[in-house]
Amino acid sequence: MTAKISYDDVEAGTELPAQTFPVTRATLVRYAGASGDFNPIHWNEKFAKEVGLPDVIAHGMFTMAEAVRVVTDWTGDPGAVVEYGVRFTKPVVVPNDDEGAVIEVSAKVAAKLDDQARTVRVDLTATSDGKKVLGMSRAVVRLA
Repeated sequence: MTAKISYDDVEAGTELPAQTFPVTRATLVRYAGASGDFNPIHWNEKFAKEVGLPDVIAHGMFTMAEAVRVVTDWTGDPGAVVEYGVRFTKPVVVPNDDEGAVIEVSAKVAAKLDDQARTVRVDLTATSDGKKVLGMSRAVVRLA
């Protein structure tokens, strides 16, 4: 696959389509099974509260993966992401109800990096319940 977005068609400041990602307790159970991360803070409310958390929280890697979907959906090619990193700032708290939580993600092209490699830096903003959950969330992407 190759990115569907052309390097020549973007400028610094180009906004990617924002997305929202619902997270329920069932989502966390499925992610735990797929990742092998069965830490009880992600599924056991009693344990999570005993260790000082407000409730069960989403896995950090899950949150990170959901956020970068904004970039991979925009490029049309997950392989176009050549570098990605975040800092975890706040947990995504997932209540035990029918609604769960929502991760809201927006992104924009912050800089065109290399004309030869056709790479850009995309800065992402991820929030949940009005709080920023990822800081310094950046991806370097190779465009067509």
